[in-house]
Amino acid sequence: MVDDASESEGTRESGRGSAPRHSRRLSDKILIAFHHACDQADYEVAEQLLRILEMMLTRRPVSPDTNRRRNMESLVAAHERLWYLRHPESKES
Repeated sequence: MVDDASESEGTRESGRGSAPRHSRRLSDKILIAFHHACDQADYEVAEQLLRILEMMLTRRPVSPDTNRRRNMESLVAAHERLWYLRHPESKES
């Protein structure tokens, strides 16, 4: 039986005993961890994860990435979320 946590991470095992399947990219997993840290109000960890994600997305790609624009939009949105979480008074105005 596969538990919900491993299935949600995309590591389902087939019935034939093969290796786990990884359907999410590392950058996607880091973005998920960033949002989880924000949800837990651990802004220092969120900031570090954001720095790692930024480094990964801004370095020269080995192969052409067709999702670069979407990735950069996600990075900008993550920066905005962290800024608003650290500056809640800005939402009121």
